[in-house]
Amino acid sequence: MSSTTAVLFSERLHPSAGWSIGAFLLSAMTSLLLIPISPWAGVGLALLVMLAVLAGLVRASARVVVTADTFVAGGAAIERRFITGAQGFDAAGSFAQRGRELDVRAFLMLRPWVRTVVRVDIADPADPTPYWLVSTRRPRELAAALNS
Repeated sequence: MSSTTAVLFSERLHPSAGWSIGAFLLSAMTSLLLIPISPWAGVGLALLVMLAVLAGLVRASARVVVTADTFVAGGAAIERRFITGAQGFDAAGSFAQRGRELDVRAFLMLRPWVRTVVRVDIADPADPTPYWLVSTRRPRELAAALNS
């Protein structure tokens, strides 16, 4: 691996255990629809719903990667030469960034199971997006990697 492709930061934003428990409870509740008609159909429906919800949660997990040249957040990527700075926020600051301080032109890669974000300021003359707001469990590390 050359120095331009070395990974400076990498994180996979998987759902937390609470979301998996919620998927189990959702599937258990759906089984109540069919159990009075057929217990086997109720159990089958519960398993199908659980698999579908868990597959959706896994599909919704995003990857955040910083290399010497690029920054990737979910399905979006930008060259680092357009990044002018990055700032990590704690849970309270992240709440404000996602709410009252949010610019409607910002690019958002947010996951509800991650409480903290990093604001990545962008200076691309061809793009009206002022910044990216990206979920991360390690905001200080991501900001440091982007600012290096």
